[in-house]
Amino acid sequence: MPVERLEGLHTGRGQAGQEDDEDEVRRGILLTTMDKAVRWARKQSMWPVTFGLACCAIEMMAAGAGDYDLSRWGMELFRASPRQADLMIVAGRVSQKMGPVLRTVYDQMPEPKWVISMGVCASAGGMFTNYAVVQGVDTIVPVDIYVPGCPPKPEMLMYGILRLHEKVRTEGHFK
Repeated sequence: MPVERLEGLHTGRGQAGQEDDEDEVRRGILLTTMDKAVRWARKQSMWPVTFGLACCAIEMMAAGAGDYDLSRWGMELFRASPRQADLMIVAGRVSQKMGPVLRTVYDQMPEPKWVISMGVCASAGGMFTNYAVVQGVDTIVPVDIYVPGCPPKPEMLMYGILRLHEKVRTEGHFK
């Protein structure tokens, strides 16, 4: 397999050192930083917590079923415990009474954690412009990705998850 580009491979040894490095890469030596390795592992093993509130939850469940199969991206199981999850998918409208529960579940998740707002009701209140429905889940928890639609199809959720993977892959240093 030819080596086309070597990113971040600088040893300060000049041209001869660079040729040695290229030989090592051709033999299969993996060179990366710890930061990149941790971000790759986080991206490949997200575990979502179940937080389906309305009709969008049916589409979220369909995305995890056999036809769409979220396990291709390391999301084998939807976790029932927030202490085992690092991704919250808020699917559907959030009532004022459910808001504190949503925040409690979010606070129980370990760091790092991400949130996807699925559907127009979770993102902006949808057609429910009244006092009983929260007009955007971002008023309760920080949202990383918004998935539009009423209800969004499983393909749209999967696209949002892939955009979140890209965000995780390119974000700053790990803690």
